[in-house]
Amino acid sequence: MDVKGLKEYLSWLYYQYLLVTCSYVLEPWEQSIFNTVLFTVVTMVVYTAYVFIPIHTRLALEFFSGLFGGQHESTVAFMS
Repeated sequence: MDVKGLKEYLSWLYYQYLLVTCSYVLEPWEQSIFNTVLFTVVTMVVYTAYVFIPIHTRLALEFFSGLFGGQHESTVAFMS
């Protein structure tokens, strides 16, 4: 892919972003505030998902394994 095609594609994506968010009707300073808030919210959602989804997945797996007859580690008897 050549540079001109990539530039046109990125320009088209940015235009689609402006149309979907309706931010093309905003003043430039309003657009920068809107983009900053949107970027902050998306970053916080991604970070929260990265931190908490593995924890919740592990807890759900422990719950369902205990619910369907799996033994907890503390109740397993070790035989030597």
